Amino acid sequence: MARLVEGKSIIVTGGGGGIGEGIARDLAAEGARVVVADIDLAAAERVAAAIRKDKGEAVAVQVDVADRASVQVMIKEAVRAFGRLDVMFNNAGISKAGLFMEASEADWARIMGINGLGVLIGMQEAAKQMIAQRSGGKIINTASIAGKVGEAIATIYCASKACVISLTQAGAEALGEHNITVNSFSPGFVKTQLWDGLDKDLMASGMRNEPNAVDALAAERAILRRASTPQDLVGATTFLASAKSDYITGQNLMVDGGVRLI
Repeated sequence: MARLVEGKSIIVTGGGGGIGEGIARDLAAEGARVVVADIDLAAAERVAAAIRKDKGEAVAVQVDVADRASVQVMIKEAVRAFGRLDVMFNNAGISKAGLFMEASEADWARIMGINGLGVLIGMQEAAKQMIAQRSGGKIINTASIAGKVGEAIATIYCASKACVISLTQAGAEALGEHNITVNSFSPGFVKTQLWDGLDKDLMASGMRNEPNAVDALAAERAILRRASTPQDLVGATTFLASAKSDYITGQNLMVDGGVRLI
């Protein structure tokens, strides 16, 4: 039986761990040739090596998604390795929890620079390559439940993920004439390294007294009453990268266990 993304050349930013690693591994298992891109080259190389050990195709590339020249080099490396670019996952992102009145200009610049501007640059540069190839393509952005409702607990992060959803819609409108679809997906409470830092932020700000907030919040807010893992997300992400989603564009797919019903 044919695999879902057989032979497709796919970039996954933030692929060195967490959700990005899960996306990259599943794409490779479904036949994709994967560029694992991360600001931490050692982490990217670890994931790419694991994929190759499992008989998949992968290369590692270092990238700073907020730097256009760095993104351009990443795309050139993908084309050099696999001949073209079929799918771009703009997945790299950062977060910070804290009190609304303590959100600073520095936090805004850092979080929006990666989560907002980084996605815009990734979309633009991937689209340039796909347009030049004249055979369409797919761009998939990692949003979040945080992008659906602003919360004081993570003010700037929520704003940045709302930005991702808006950029997805704008990109879909702009690129549809080139047969490039643009979609996003929104995870909920996912057990990854990102939550280790959020736990520290939440305790430092006095919002929680104990670690493992991801489990507690998921138990409170998710209909399925549990946190997710990257493996819970990859059915949706690989679907969005496959031909089975060819008539879907401008959409934000909620993969959150029922946290947000809007």
